[in-house]
Amino acid sequence: MENFIIKAESETNPDYGCWPESRPIEDHLSKGIINLDKPSGPTSHEIDSWVRIILHAQKTGHGGTLDPKVTGILPVGIDQATRVMQLLLSAGKEYVCLMRLHKDIDEPQIRDIFDEFQGKIFQTPPLKSAVKRELRVRTVYYSNILEIDGQDVLFRIGCEAGTYIRKYCHDIGEALGIGAHMAELRRTKAGSFEEDETLTTLHDLTDAFHYWKEDNDESLLRKCVLPMERAANHLPKVIIRDSAVDAICHGAKLASGGILSLNKDIKKGTTVAIQTLKGEIVAAGESMETTEEIVNSDTGIMIDIKKVFMEPGTYPKLWK
Repeated sequence: MENFIIKAESETNPDYGCWPESRPIEDHLSKGIINLDKPSGPTSHEIDSWVRIILHAQKTGHGGTLDPKVTGILPVGIDQATRVMQLLLSAGKEYVCLMRLHKDIDEPQIRDIFDEFQGKIFQTPPLKSAVKRELRVRTVYYSNILEIDGQDVLFRIGCEAGTYIRKYCHDIGEALGIGAHMAELRRTKAGSFEEDETLTTLHDLTDAFHYWKEDNDESLLRKCVLPMERAANHLPKVIIRDSAVDAICHGAKLASGGILSLNKDIKKGTTVAIQTLKGEIVAAGESMETTEEIVNSDTGIMIDIKKVFMEPGTYPKLWK
């Protein structure tokens, strides 16, 4: 909690809501996200469909589409958790890419160009893309060459959401004057999802569901399926009173009196995750003030709620 500032003190009622890690398995599944390792071949929507079939779920949805041949991290939300997946669309991403140059060129020239293609870059989305083809600015946080072998360049890139790596390779080829294309791509991070012990394959998921249904062993399923709150880990947090929760669930904006603590360095216009004292995600909103102004205020609306994730009635109605 060292990154939090306390505005007021309060306790949470154990009779309402539930700590995300302690949800009963059925509830855990319906509010769960899988840090899925997408194989090469199927589309992201096909992966959704297979997860839905494996888990006998009503609906599934992914955060950040990957092309069929691209592998790596594809977070998939189950049932109620599909609503929080939109929080990942704007989250930063990381990829490991194999780029193939079309002619031989000196290594120092390649490294110089990579240095230039960091920070803010201009991109026009490729012909095959889901967005309007117009010039736009994207931020490349880092782009590190891992290995150069002849015309093959292996690199790791961390970038803003909506950066096209295929176009990035093409533009580097153009800048070098020899042409280049993306040969292979793997996503290694999406928001707070990364290649750690939570990374799960479709086979892992199938086995885990089988052990739960056949042997009444839910331990593997709990390893494969994470609480939906994980999708908001990359966002600043605002913790609220139990008494404010149901009002937010019914569409109210968050006033100063409902806030208990919040992350440092929140700025006006920042997207924040609203959470209970138990750590449950209630909603996402836009901060109307800075952290300092929120802490020092006694009245007024502080957060404009944009999307509610918690069901009304989870906490008691304590508002008029």
